[in-house]
Amino acid sequence: MTGWPASAALAVAGVLAFAAVGKLRDLGRFAEAISGYRILPARLVPVAARVVAGAELLSAVLLVVPAVRVWGSVLAVALFSAFLIGMGSVLRRGMEVPCGCLRGSERVGAASLTRTGLLLVLAVWAGFGADAPFDAVQLLVAALLLVVVFGTAALVSHREGQPPAPVVGRRIEIGADVSAFADGGNRVLFACISPLCGACRAMLPVFRAAADRVPVVLVSSGDPGEVRDYLAAQGIELPLVTGPDVFEANGVPGPPYIVLTDGTGTVLAHSGANRPEQVADLIAGS
Repeated sequence: MTGWPASAALAVAGVLAFAAVGKLRDLGRFAEAISGYRILPARLVPVAARVVAGAELLSAVLLVVPAVRVWGSVLAVALFSAFLIGMGSVLRRGMEVPCGCLRGSERVGAASLTRTGLLLVLAVWAGFGADAPFDAVQLLVAALLLVVVFGTAALVSHREGQPPAPVVGRRIEIGADVSAFADGGNRVLFACISPLCGACRAMLPVFRAAADRVPVVLVSSGDPGEVRDYLAAQGIELPLVTGPDVFEANGVPGPPYIVLTDGTGTVLAHSGANRPEQVADLIAGS
């Protein structure tokens, strides 16, 4: 039976390593996801992002070393427990926010809770293997365990339905008169950003350039003063609207994201905006 806990350790280590690498590649985006939970003060969010990503990587390493596997299990259990508490808090408050788990666009919901809960079970199980060595068969068992975990979450996701997104034909809700930004035209591009999002920073010059073709308005859920200071530091002068619930109100999965409306604010099209061509295609296709 010691082989099963070792397989569970391999499975959890693989997930944590994958998650940690993704977070470390764009800590700003992960920090934005943490900020969306509205649990920590803004000044602690960047620190929390680094701590979580580092802890995930450390746990993955400990889990694959038999002599210290139990400590990797303890750390993994602590991480998954904290994730579940955070997700539960979001759902209790009726919020719709990006999970910040493995995929940037996934929202907190039944699927993310199911997956995290099953991984927590595997993390606990991994601790019962003590220092049992690994063998080739355990790799196959670990893969099968992950199929069960992610397959179950996928089934729950399918029953849960599609994640929220801006609705074409519906008015955008920004707390301001869209026609004031249209400047007499029939299109406005709303670019959703966050100062904590690394991809947003890279896309700011693209949004500024797009303003030569269509009025561009930046949208953020951050503190107005902080966002304006951030934009000033980047040399960006574009209209800005802010609101703590502006992303949730419009079904925006997370920044950077673009929503094209007509001059009255009716949504015409929307898309993620991690690449310049996404912005160009959305404008050209309208």
